[in-house]
Amino acid sequence: MSTIPTTFNELLPSYTVVGGNERRASTGLSAVVLNRGRYSRYGFFEELEKAGFDYVLSMESAASRYDLEDLSNSFPFIRFVLLKEGVSAGEEINLAASELSSPLFFVLRSDTRILRGGGAERMAERLHVKVLDSKGETSNGNYKRLCTVPLIQNGRSETMPTIITPALVPEKNFSFKGPKNILKTIPYIAKKEGLPSLYPFDGIGIYDRDRFIRLGGFDPFIKNFYWQLMDFGFRSSLWGEEIASTQLIKLSYDGDLPKEDSTADADSLRFYLKNQAPAFHGDYAHIPFRRFPGYFKRRGELLASWEEFKEARSWVMANRYRFTSDARTIAERFTVDASGEGEENHGDAHDDAHGNVQGNVHGNAGGKEQL
Repeated sequence: MSTIPTTFNELLPSYTVVGGNERRASTGLSAVVLNRGRYSRYGFFEELEKAGFDYVLSMESAASRYDLEDLSNSFPFIRFVLLKEGVSAGEEINLAASELSSPLFFVLRSDTRILRGGGAERMAERLHVKVLDSKGETSNGNYKRLCTVPLIQNGRSETMPTIITPALVPEKNFSFKGPKNILKTIPYIAKKEGLPSLYPFDGIGIYDRDRFIRLGGFDPFIKNFYWQLMDFGFRSSLWGEEIASTQLIKLSYDGDLPKEDSTADADSLRFYLKNQAPAFHGDYAHIPFRRFPGYFKRRGELLASWEEFKEARSWVMANRYRFTSDARTIAERFTVDASGEGEENHGDAHDDAHGNVQGNVHGNAGGKEQL
């Protein structure tokens, strides 16, 4: 296992910047564009210009630079961040957060459109914490939460189930000792304001920059974006942060919906060690040694398993007082919060040939962790 970073900007990728020195507004909200596919970006950037974001950052991989010269001439306010090597979506978001100074940043995809929101200034105003004083209701300068996720619809104008809930699901094949609960994620459609979500679907959402940096951002050593999101979301909840939905902002995908790859692999093992293995006692967390046999059985290679386990124990120890609960408690809490939404809003699930729930319900790291 690669060493778990202890500071946010410890492992940022190399990059250069073209254009975008002009500040367009002072709303407190900037836009970050993660590019996907070869869609025409002129109309999309025109929308962002009209919305009035303070700054706009476009994260440019080698594949997305074919129209860069024309775009930089047409949109001088956009800061094009040219990555020198291929990186994960989470690393792009980390880099954007380090490059910006705005207190809020809205992560968007280049194949989305903003259908509802009211402009950058209105979006930012809604996220201010309001307090009552002699002058009435005013902002105290703080923002509501780590990340606010919008409604998203597909190309057929259907609202998608993008609120993600972790759940404890009984395992089908259990021993005589009784059923085991394994960790799954279930998406559903938010029907009211402020419902919690484990992570921002596809990374899309408005992030509080200070909270994001204090949390450590996305793990750069996890390359699969699904497991990056799972790690980010669980760490957020375990450390007492909030990710929740709003119905006041709505986006639409222009192209095909993104597919999440929940394959159990090295990334899922890293997720397990950082998020499912810690036990919480009183006011701190630690990874008990009794977790090691199960991890070794899942991982294989005794020496490598022990080094990874030991590294994760050290990381949890260094952050032990930042934990406010454990994975089981988080899953149970989400189940209570989502109970009023109704079964009709939940995403479908089906079993594959190996008995793992796939599609809109994803298994945990290896699919056998008892909670």
